[in-house]
Amino acid sequence: MQVFHESLTVCATVFATLFPIINPLGGAPIFLNLTQDCSVETRKKLARSISINCFVMLVVAMLAGPQLLLFFGISLPVLKVAGGIVVAVMGWNILNDHAAKSSNDGRDSSGINDSTATKNAFYPLSLPLTVGPGSLATAIALVVNHKKHTGFDIDKEISVIAGALLGICAITLSIYFAYREASRIKRVLGENGANVLMRLFAFILLALGIQIIWGGVNELLMEVMKGPPAKH
Repeated sequence: MQVFHESLTVCATVFATLFPIINPLGGAPIFLNLTQDCSVETRKKLARSISINCFVMLVVAMLAGPQLLLFFGISLPVLKVAGGIVVAVMGWNILNDHAAKSSNDGRDSSGINDSTATKNAFYPLSLPLTVGPGSLATAIALVVNHKKHTGFDIDKEISVIAGALLGICAITLSIYFAYREASRIKRVLGENGANVLMRLFAFILLALGIQIIWGGVNELLMEVMKGPPAKH
């Protein structure tokens, strides 16, 4: 029961943190503009390909990223503080970004049509349009925040892994439906509706970032209070 509860907590945290950064609702109109020369069927296939690409990138970042950083001898509390700063800054920037994504992000449709859609599915539509460096860095920070030790023990981390995978699935599904139904979302929500929703999630993101920082600082303070190990 505790494993199930922890998995749901991690899932909700992953979704609430990554949603405003990836911003599927804000990216949908840009995706629609970039693929305006594509047929509806091609656009649906692109939405599916992009969501799969994003799932793979986020999973790789979460599984390999923390281990790679720990390999360089960086302590877990320091990683938590650094990751929390990244998350908090992302939330603060979204809260204060009144311009949203400018229309020139849509550029000129980049020549994407039915014949060129496949080769553009990963770059630029998946990376960096949908998932960029900020999203990947945040994904790593989230895993670091829930790690209990520097090693990798699947038995001890199973609840975190399961929750993170569920959260990523939820994010990639939101990307798929947002891009697939981009024209409807643009019509129903409008720019103001999407902005209000993003500001709400951005505030949650800022709070989560501060929470991660505090967790890391608390662990560092505990290490300082323990003092150096006694010599025998």
